[in-house]
Amino acid sequence: MEKQFRSNAVITAIGTYTPEKILSNADLEQIVETSDEWIVQRTGIRERRIAAEDQFTSDLCIEAVRNMQERYGVDVKDVDYIIVATSTPDNVIPSVAAQVQGALGITQCGAIDIQAACAGFTSAIQLANGLLLSGVYRKILVIGGETLSKVTNYSDRTTCILFGDGAGAILMEAKVAASSEGDILAASSHTDGLGGHHVYRSGLSSTINAADIDTTSRIVQNGREVYRWALSQVSEGISNLLHESGYAPSQMNWFVPHNANQRIIDALCERTGISEQQALSSIEHYGNTSAASIPLALDAAVRDQRVLPGHLLLLYGFGGGLTQSGVILRWSI
Repeated sequence: MEKQFRSNAVITAIGTYTPEKILSNADLEQIVETSDEWIVQRTGIRERRIAAEDQFTSDLCIEAVRNMQERYGVDVKDVDYIIVATSTPDNVIPSVAAQVQGALGITQCGAIDIQAACAGFTSAIQLANGLLLSGVYRKILVIGGETLSKVTNYSDRTTCILFGDGAGAILMEAKVAASSEGDILAASSHTDGLGGHHVYRSGLSSTINAADIDTTSRIVQNGREVYRWALSQVSEGISNLLHESGYAPSQMNWFVPHNANQRIIDALCERTGISEQQALSSIEHYGNTSAASIPLALDAAVRDQRVLPGHLLLLYGFGGGLTQSGVILRWSI
């Protein structure tokens, strides 16, 4: 049966926040056996932002919303749902979304966290689109935020070079005219749960099928297998989303993938026919920020006016799960 995609959602504002502390490659040279040249060549990362000891994911998310309010003058007091995508919540209970709601003084508001790792932000956009289509909700905050530094093993030279902290937020609203088309033009999601042991946060479960399971609360990643999966399955997912939506790669003004590392971004472009010049990245200065990487890269391009109203964007997240999720949208602000 042919899928019928519908949307009445428009994106009306965007904001981001990153902590002040910078962890450079030179700093990492003092911690583990590595070098700036090796890190840049393998990942494209030169530095990443690190949350303060008393700064958590909710703090970053709140600041991202405040940045959005300052820049766009939007009111969030009447937001009726908050969705936060994160793999590093302050606590299991209460949710980060509930903490955002409380800090911003939003009343009569639903609030949930979702955990889809690096596909979290695009997954949250899809969920928000569905809630707006239901007619029950009219205004939704979608936030991707992470403090990955708090779950990074800084004695593991293969992973500690990758991760950083940050948050990004967008405001999604339902169009007044029910018959008018929204900004979200197409979407897709796929999961390969049998590959979940290739990227996991340890210490919370013993059910992951990994013989050498780490028992501390840290990110563990089989980089080689994730790279293979991204090149084969993620590139196929991107191509299928474009094909099923009727768009050609050349019609996308911008490609905003999850910023795992620059080599993966370049390889995805090559395999899908998307020009590397179309790919937006936040990897050089922020590292891999999981659910925050897409809004960080997008907002940087919005700020310097590379992304303009009317541009077509392909946002595509992929990572732990192994989950991938993408949306095609028309930028309108």
